[in-house]
Amino acid sequence: MSVEPLPAAAEATPRRDKLRLGDVLVQQHLISATQLEEALREQRSSGKKLGRLFIDSGLITEEALAHALARQLRVPAVNLKSFPLKSENVRLLAESPARRHRAVVLEDKGEHLLVGMVDPLDLFAFDELTRLLKRPLRIAVVPESQLPPVLDRHYRRTEEISGLAKALERDIGDAVDFGTLQANVGQEAAPVVRLLQSVFEDAMQVGASDVHIDPQENHLVIRSRIDGLLQTQTQAEKRIGAALAQRLKLMAGLDISEKRLPQDGRFTVRLRERTVDVRLSTLPSQYGESLVMRLLSQGDAVRRLHQIGMPDDILARLREVLGRHAGMLIVTGPTGSGKTTTLYAALAELDADQQKIITVEDPIEYRLPGLTQVQVNDRIELDFARVLRAALRQDPDVILVGEMRDAETVEIGLRSAITGHLVLSSLHTRDAMGTPFRLLDMGAPPFMVATSLQAVIAQRLVRQNCENCAAPTVLNAQESAWLHAVGGAVGIAMGEKTLRGQGCSACNGTGCSGRLGVYELLEMDAALADAVTHADPPSFTRLARERMAGRTLAARAFELVRQGRVSVAEAMRLGNDAEP
Repeated sequence: MSVEPLPAAAEATPRRDKLRLGDVLVQQHLISATQLEEALREQRSSGKKLGRLFIDSGLITEEALAHALARQLRVPAVNLKSFPLKSENVRLLAESPARRHRAVVLEDKGEHLLVGMVDPLDLFAFDELTRLLKRPLRIAVVPESQLPPVLDRHYRRTEEISGLAKALERDIGDAVDFGTLQANVGQEAAPVVRLLQSVFEDAMQVGASDVHIDPQENHLVIRSRIDGLLQTQTQAEKRIGAALAQRLKLMAGLDISEKRLPQDGRFTVRLRERTVDVRLSTLPSQYGESLVMRLLSQGDAVRRLHQIGMPDDILARLREVLGRHAGMLIVTGPTGSGKTTTLYAALAELDADQQKIITVEDPIEYRLPGLTQVQVNDRIELDFARVLRAALRQDPDVILVGEMRDAETVEIGLRSAITGHLVLSSLHTRDAMGTPFRLLDMGAPPFMVATSLQAVIAQRLVRQNCENCAAPTVLNAQESAWLHAVGGAVGIAMGEKTLRGQGCSACNGTGCSGRLGVYELLEMDAALADAVTHADPPSFTRLARERMAGRTLAARAFELVRQGRVSVAEAMRLGNDAEP
């Protein structure tokens, strides 16, 4: 915990005379009077807060600003990344005033509350907080950029969602009136609508990629997938599951009377000034329909190859492959491993002004200017193969096929690569070296795979240690064996020097914060192509291992462990997908 000490005599912060931030910084010789005058002139024209102008112009850092205010007011400066916040304290102040006044309740000291403020010189905010909290306050200074993530974590809508679920239960009684639900499609006040809106808003607030609504024998579970793992949001009465399924089907344009077969659909919602595409999948289960929604924000910018954590050696080779005029590049990995992100980052490297680029997707997840993007639609028999055949008549230079799903799509893609097109696609295989024979297993002719396939990238996502609570950890026998097997003598020497997140308020107790990509690249050459042509898996595997020695998924994961960025347990989640 990082807190600048408070003088022993200080108690609740008294009412004080108004101070001006610029005068404080000049008095402490952090800026000059001339710089203050320039900032004040810019403030009058832009309307921005003075502190933000100082930080954006590089005159002072955010941390230096916070500590300057703390020294002037003789109050603590608090690092929210390591401070042990408790939700029950944070929630003493409602979310709206917390965000409006940029404040957070840090501790309940009994006789007073310790409240962190970005701008402790704001006397109006101080008075308003005193009125709302009805307790004597002592102020601390917190850096501005650290506050929004804290508020997002602690003002999650768990209680709101549980309350709305109970309201919906009372509203539907013992039976679901589907006619009423259908009639209320546009009524925003309906309990089912407010419940779903809260679920979506909470998911977006914490950066969830998916929302799961699963009926169990005695209850309904609503969960969000955050950093690759599911976290339970709330549990509710099982009876509301049918109402939620009914409403979501209406939004996605699905058959509301069909509950025996799986269905897929999509719809768009507007949340917090962001437009979100929602992919809905329904699956009939023993206790009702299981619902999974993938959330795709339209506002998310496409990341470039150098921004997705790809190692320099793979990045250089991949860019060389993308510079070719023909051939196929395949990105492989399980669902949720970031294949689409990599493919779009690759597309962003290409010159869309001088090349005709066509994408065939289900769904279109990112919008890129200059591309012709086509959404497949199985309902009208507009599948991947049909769109691909039509796309070849559009004189394309580059074709992106969202996924190689069937033999026909594979063959058309390979023929396109042979006949002078650069083809990018994804496939579900365990590792890079298994990809050519997966194509053969799908019915592709060996000569076609050997001739057209240029390179394969296999990738996974691993959870990154929380930088605030990562600490040395004692390894178990399996973890020690993995370090030895992958790292050899280096792994043995590392011993117990590996790090693992212990769980803190910054990571919501998970020990992890964000995810990192782990990549391996297999580039085809004459010897590998010959092994594919002769359908000789043993020879191909032996040659591939020689070429990828020290650069497999496991070896890349070991390097992240050595750097302290991921734990051994997390690296081991890659399993035996690749040998060191």
